[in-house]
Amino acid sequence: MTTGATPPLAPKRSRARTFLPLGVAAWLVLEIWLLTVVANAAGGLTVLALLVGGAVLGAAVMKRAGRRAFRNLSSTFQQAQAAAQGGAVPPAPDRAAAEDRNGFLMLGGLLLMIPGLISDAAGLLLLIPQVRSLLGRTAEKAVERRMSAAPSGSLQDAFQQARIHRPDGKVVQGEVIRQDAPQGRRGADGPRPPLTP
Repeated sequence: MTTGATPPLAPKRSRARTFLPLGVAAWLVLEIWLLTVVANAAGGLTVLALLVGGAVLGAAVMKRAGRRAFRNLSSTFQQAQAAAQGGAVPPAPDRAAAEDRNGFLMLGGLLLMIPGLISDAAGLLLLIPQVRSLLGRTAEKAVERRMSAAPSGSLQDAFQQARIHRPDGKVVQGEVIRQDAPQGRRGADGPRPPLTP
């Protein structure tokens, strides 16, 4: 006995979910193969020294990037507190520090800490400021392109609203009065309720 209802279709699997596990497996196999080639050519102690050196350098890079991120965060809080109190606003961090792409610096440190020669090479590339800057601009353009293609009413609208109303960080409370709407109980000349903070 069959019913007229069709079974629900499973959502289509994205390409990233399909190819990401295969890419990670290929990367692991390539890393192990490359480590064995280097160990055969230069010796096991050389490979061990490379792995330990990469881990130490990665930890130092991540520590430096973490301190810079904390320093930027605390200066932002100080600026917000000074602006809220109406006092003198401390100087903003220089543009060169903002363009340094601290997230990519942390990613470079993480890649250096992961055992493997390919991840170490990618981490060393991310230590170059021009590479970080180029990757940052590319990532920003990709995010903006995806957000502009998103349908209305999605999370993209919330980010767009936050971007519009955030030039100085202040929010102005108010009410919208439509001229074509009926005035209701109070007349046009009647008192309006006060704005609440």
